[in-house]
Amino acid sequence: MSSNVGLSTPRGSGTSGYVQRNLSNLRPRETFAPYPTSELKHRQRQPNAEILEHDRLRQIEVQVFELRDQLEDDGIHEEEIEAQTEALRRKLDAEGGKDEGRGKGLKVHQVHELAKAKIEE
Repeated sequence: MSSNVGLSTPRGSGTSGYVQRNLSNLRPRETFAPYPTSELKHRQRQPNAEILEHDRLRQIEVQVFELRDQLEDDGIHEEEIEAQTEALRRKLDAEGGKDEGRGKGLKVHQVHELAKAKIEE
């Protein structure tokens, strides 16, 4: 034993007598300086234009596929299906990003759309 720390003898204590430092003991801080507010200020992230364009094209293809599925169930010929789906695809592509009030129906995982709606506010 060194420095009179621990048990004088480990006999009968149920321990090995090994002394460890208490790592869970927190020493109080001497200075309570507040954190700088300039570093903690929230900065709005810019949405990725490629992801926004990809999502827009994906939504167009979803609508085109739904039309194709409906027309195939109705028993329309393949040439007529191709013509109608291509016309719908061109119409939706021409409309582009003319979505008004889109920020309200967005999900939490649509972070780029949310960021775009926040910037447009």
